[in-house]
Amino acid sequence: MSRMGDVLAGFHAAWEFESDSVLIRFERGIRTPKLFQALGERRIPHEAISAVTLSSGKRGTVVLHAVPRPGADPLMEAAAGQLKENCDPYRLVLPAERETLAEYYADELRAQLPPDDGESPDRFLVAPPEAPLQFKAYDGKASFDGKLVSFRWFWTGASSAKWKAGDQSFPVTDLSGIEWRSPEVFEGHLRLLRRETPVAQPAQADQDPAAVVFGLGYGPVHESLPFAASVLAAVRASGPAPNSDGLGAVAAAVTPAVRRDPADIAERIRHLGELHRAGLLTDDEFTVKKTELLAEL
Repeated sequence: MSRMGDVLAGFHAAWEFESDSVLIRFERGIRTPKLFQALGERRIPHEAISAVTLSSGKRGTVVLHAVPRPGADPLMEAAAGQLKENCDPYRLVLPAERETLAEYYADELRAQLPPDDGESPDRFLVAPPEAPLQFKAYDGKASFDGKLVSFRWFWTGASSAKWKAGDQSFPVTDLSGIEWRSPEVFEGHLRLLRRETPVAQPAQADQDPAAVVFGLGYGPVHESLPFAASVLAAVRASGPAPNSDGLGAVAAAVTPAVRRDPADIAERIRHLGELHRAGLLTDDEFTVKKTELLAEL
């Protein structure tokens, strides 16, 4: 049995092993992923971990991985598998010469995990990032105070549909979950899923007043994902969502695409051009997406 308070330090983080949990403290150095810096530290109860693995990493490293139990952590539920490996807060990367020590701690941690019954917990076991939170998306500013999510539109980026709808506020009690699409994947967004809507939400996030869209420098992972996780945790704490599994991160209901305002198309093409010039889109990707947008006119 490892002594309570033992610490295993790796690149970008240190894990402190306690009697009922692992306390992960992330470094704030310039080389540390921004998501880790934003999280600061996280306490992961043993019951939130389903398995522990140790494997070879890149360039003379080993990776200790505490596999989170599905439904236990609002951050990982919101991420929905979209995080890059180097931004996974459950991976501790160590120099290869510490493999024996890492193997010892992996075995000790495995021995303390409760039996995994394969079922999702009925509540989140890991604390969400603290509210209040806010970040700038491409088409508006998103704010959350723990009870109310607010979107304030930017005239430079918001679609005419959002301008017509006006600034939006959503009590968490009116929401069933969230849909987060990483800005590191093409056309990221944060969409709020409502318990009851008079009509189905638009398929396109830039047309949905319950969504903000991301872009070059807008809605980065280290800002938008903790925000999404905090909202998701508040939604789940407010009562069970009407979907079958009780989790918040469910797919949005969509309707067939509608013809867009030409001004919106022009704005999206301008944004594509920015991504292309910044080297984030290849010539082919830019051409294909531009053709798709023009076909919607």
